[in-house]
Amino acid sequence: MSTIRKPNPQLSDSVFEMFSMKGKVTIITGAAGGIGAEVSRALAEAGGDCALWYGNNTAAIDIAKELEEKYKVKAKAYKVDVREWEQVDNGVKEVIKDFGHLDVMIANAGIPATTGLLKLSFEEWNNVVQTDYNGVFYCARAAGQVFEKQGHGNLITTASMSGSIVNLPQNQANYNAIKAAVIHLTKSLAVEWADFARCNSVSPGYIDTPISYKVTDEVKEEWYRRTPMRRDADARELKGIYLYLASNASTFTTGSDFIVDGGHCCP
Repeated sequence: MSTIRKPNPQLSDSVFEMFSMKGKVTIITGAAGGIGAEVSRALAEAGGDCALWYGNNTAAIDIAKELEEKYKVKAKAYKVDVREWEQVDNGVKEVIKDFGHLDVMIANAGIPATTGLLKLSFEEWNNVVQTDYNGVFYCARAAGQVFEKQGHGNLITTASMSGSIVNLPQNQANYNAIKAAVIHLTKSLAVEWADFARCNSVSPGYIDTPISYKVTDEVKEEWYRRTPMRRDADARELKGIYLYLASNASTFTTGSDFIVDGGHCCP
């Protein structure tokens, strides 16, 4: 009897080998600091080669040098504005030219909203949409074309718990809506690309990164009150989930959103 069942992947019996990134090339956007920088360090420590994309923060250049020196992998920084399709498309081509292939795209770059919908300028609305949503779309499209051609690939998007809840006390309707769209776009691509690529999203809660440095202590105290663990996260606490999704430890994982929020979404 014929079957539509596909064969299982060839996997190692060693869990350490399953989490290894050796031989894999990953693009990490927004890699100059915060989550992106720590994810880059995680993948490099696991043996992976890393292309670090940044917008204006040139710290990514030093991080790439750090990865090469500390972990003996290949790492290079690229200035790419994810809001521009041509730059994203050319950036992927440059990475393939320099590294030979592309295995994982981590669409992580993003910016926050600063106010509620009625006070938000059209300029800021468009900037958040262009960075946080279209930037993910551009990265997915450019990488997806490569994945389809080579027959394998892995897309990981950085969404947010804000895509599943409405945050309090701050008002940020556009950011919430965009992150919800990122989650659903990723799930949709997991189905569309099932024959050649896996697609998953990570939804962090409140993380101690430069994005939250301008938030007042009063607002942060409300965050802590609403979070069962009563704190925000160190960005290093996200390294494990990204490594899991990028590696062969997650070969049967696709179309999932992983909320890492200290329990904030539970109540």
